[in-house]
Amino acid sequence: MKITQGNAIISVLAVLLAFVGGGILIAVTDEQVQAAAKYFFARPGDTFAAAWDAVWGAYSALFQGAIYNFGAPTFARAIRPLTETLTFATPLIAAGLGVALAFRIGMFNIGGRGQMLLAAAAAGYVGFAFDMPFPLHMIVALIAGLIAGSLWAGIAGFLKAQTGAHEVIVTIMLNYIAYYLVAWMLRTEGLLQAPGTNTPKTPPMKDTAVFPELFGPQYNLHFGFILSIAATFLVAWILNRSSLGFKFRAVGVNPNAARVAGINVKRMYLYGMLISGALVGLAGVHQVLGTVTTGFGADIDAGIGFDAITVALLGRSTAWGTFAAGILFGAFKAGGFAMQASEQIPIEIVTVVQALIVLFIAAPPLVRAIFFLPSPERDRRRAEKARRKALKAEVKADAELEGVAK
Repeated sequence: MKITQGNAIISVLAVLLAFVGGGILIAVTDEQVQAAAKYFFARPGDTFAAAWDAVWGAYSALFQGAIYNFGAPTFARAIRPLTETLTFATPLIAAGLGVALAFRIGMFNIGGRGQMLLAAAAAGYVGFAFDMPFPLHMIVALIAGLIAGSLWAGIAGFLKAQTGAHEVIVTIMLNYIAYYLVAWMLRTEGLLQAPGTNTPKTPPMKDTAVFPELFGPQYNLHFGFILSIAATFLVAWILNRSSLGFKFRAVGVNPNAARVAGINVKRMYLYGMLISGALVGLAGVHQVLGTVTTGFGADIDAGIGFDAITVALLGRSTAWGTFAAGILFGAFKAGGFAMQASEQIPIEIVTVVQALIVLFIAAPPLVRAIFFLPSPERDRRRAEKARRKALKAEVKADAELEGVAK
């Protein structure tokens, strides 16, 4: 009963339903399926066979582009897709953890783009403008990025705590401010713009500031993945083992009750957004010191700030759930390109699958109804109905006994 009513099974089934929905779209948009559908009633088997071939080919390409390439000549080449998945997942995990932590406090941090941009700008500036030995240079750039992302998110936390301003509106506006501020710095010589050029792009990062490669130059996976794993352990410890995490969860469940219990709710809002911003800022640092080290522009966030919301939702705002969801979405990104190249499947199909995951995650009763799972809401209603019925019968019995006594 706990398994079938838990959040984990709902997430798994939501992903399964999303793949089914994506398969239907792949089959419907395939040219061979459309051609076979013209004579469906004469030979229906051709249509089903073409649909199966289209779906199987697409998802096989997705797997081989994200996990393991069976056609590669060497094992080193065969596991390269897995390293690409982990590379794409690295910033998604970090940003998703930041959004998930904010969710646990009852706050919606939708400002991931702005926090990533400011963190990338700070880490990138330290990365190309200063001369330091390795690893000191890398550490200083990393800390600069974390502080920038934390302070940018802290603005929303401070306004929420002091004025009650809604963090969704504030973080959305901060996204625009951060984007145009970074765009201005990229066009201003002496700030982020590379000297001697009019292109809005930074100089390349110095080698002493770049994250080291984990498995050599033939793979893109870098030290940032280790940092994302460490961040996952940290968030899990904060939320589940620390007194600060207990206060976060108490405020997220009921801020009024937490205030009565002596918790400083305003301070928790500020602390929560500071930590959330640092985690999202870590994703920006990953981008400039690990993934794009040759210089970056205003599009360095690559939509990760918004994808992190989906990752946090799929992970049910838990540390390890968000970690697993980040790897899944990293696989979508890595395998989507392979699916498009080998099977000519539109890359938008992968985006549709991601959207369907969010849709089913947001509607647990629908998932339970499709798979005929027991519903905790229905069980509570039945228990309440049985309790009222028993209470009514008890009152009636007492009245009958009183009548007999009279």
